[in-house]
Amino acid sequence: MTDLAREYGEGLYELCLEEKLDEQVLEQMQMLKSCFHDAPDFLRLLSNMALPKEERCGIIERTLRGQVHSYVINFLKILCERNLLHQFNGCEEAYRMRFNQDHAVMEAVVTSALALSSEQREKMIARLEQMTGKAINLKEKVDASLIGGVVLEMDGKRYDNTLRHRLEGLQNILSGNA
Repeated sequence: MTDLAREYGEGLYELCLEEKLDEQVLEQMQMLKSCFHDAPDFLRLLSNMALPKEERCGIIERTLRGQVHSYVINFLKILCERNLLHQFNGCEEAYRMRFNQDHAVMEAVVTSALALSSEQREKMIARLEQMTGKAINLKEKVDASLIGGVVLEMDGKRYDNTLRHRLEGLQNILSGNA
């Protein structure tokens, strides 16, 4: 994330916090991030310098009116006018980080060989919330190469409790590299 994205994202957050729209706008920013990822041609269209800025801003207005809060539309129009739409993901990240900080939310990513069952997911969230004292926003990834166990990434740390990792450790011990 660039300093510029941080400044814009935090600025939007401060405005939304004052108006008690912080959670609603966070959800909308995350939805837009996903949409831009799934439809990169739309973002390219909005960044196309061959189209006048007024036309690109009009596309934003017509496409998103009634879908997201006017603050989000105006935020996107500002990014468009300043040719900064490529910074949107960083702005969303800065907004989300400030929201998480202010609301005692911690993000965690768990990677496992198979998708977690709802019961496993609930138990993991409960355990992490108990350990951290914060609400946990858990994202899941599946990586069949792990064989078994999980990798947890949280608070800048990585906890590897996979079968593959344990076998590598055992191999190191047996080969004298431990």
